[in-house]
Amino acid sequence: MKPTLLILAAGMGSRYGGLKQLDAMGPSGEVVLDYSVFDAIRAGFGKVVFVIRRDFEELFRTQIGSKFEGRIAVDYAFQDLNDLPAGFSVPEGRTKPWGTAHALLAAANVVNEPFLMINADDFYGQDAYKKIAADLVQPRPSDGKSHWSMVGFYLKNTLSEHGSVSRGVCKRDANGMLATVTEMTKIFKHGAGAENREVEGAFVPLTGDEVVSMNFFGFTPDIFPQLRQAFAEFLTKRGNELKSECYVPAEVDALINVGKAEVRVLETTGKWFGVTYPEDKTEVVASIRALIDAGEYPQSLWGAK
Repeated sequence: MKPTLLILAAGMGSRYGGLKQLDAMGPSGEVVLDYSVFDAIRAGFGKVVFVIRRDFEELFRTQIGSKFEGRIAVDYAFQDLNDLPAGFSVPEGRTKPWGTAHALLAAANVVNEPFLMINADDFYGQDAYKKIAADLVQPRPSDGKSHWSMVGFYLKNTLSEHGSVSRGVCKRDANGMLATVTEMTKIFKHGAGAENREVEGAFVPLTGDEVVSMNFFGFTPDIFPQLRQAFAEFLTKRGNELKSECYVPAEVDALINVGKAEVRVLETTGKWFGVTYPEDKTEVVASIRALIDAGEYPQSLWGAK
């Protein structure tokens, strides 16, 4: 069974100031996720599922989904603020979505095979897709645990010159398995390294060589029931907050800690880049141009079927 590519594309890009998922970055009008789908197709993925919001469904289907007809199977799932487990409701005044865990759960009814979860606005490079595609088709041990994987990137290669970024900082054990993920939501570039500035007056220094999660996770469908339970527990504790979010890396970390999951960390020779702020776009456009000049991508991704 070919794996599925699951793209989280429901965010508005609040810091960026618009629907950055639909902002052209390539020389022939390609957006970042065009390159993700292109890399997935040539790595052997059989389907792509977009997690989006209903309010821009028509625009997204027209500008994005229509490009892939005849190239790969396409499906959609919809993240809805009000889509909560029984017994929970949205607190008055909350408009912010519930985070990546909630977005992933939106796809539970349309994904039935091993899959790769990614962000819509991140460029991961073709090597990462090849590595995780090869892993996703391997049989899993029958030992009562969930067996997943991820591709990690060096923190210094994922920072923005123009503001803070959120990253899951990873530690591996002696066998290359993920030991812990610490979610840091205000990492700023600082000299040759970085700092996490979530807590005023208690900045955490970082070298830049830390391996971080960029939401490039290889999962099997058994993630869904476990994540559903974790999300309900999150809502019990923090569901009355107006801006709290339930993050996939944090929940994966919790499942590792209680012995329910094991995650293999894969290495990649590729370099991540993405658009968090408007000022990042110039660098992304230049980076894509350089990869095209090096022969890694064609001038036009979808010039001919």
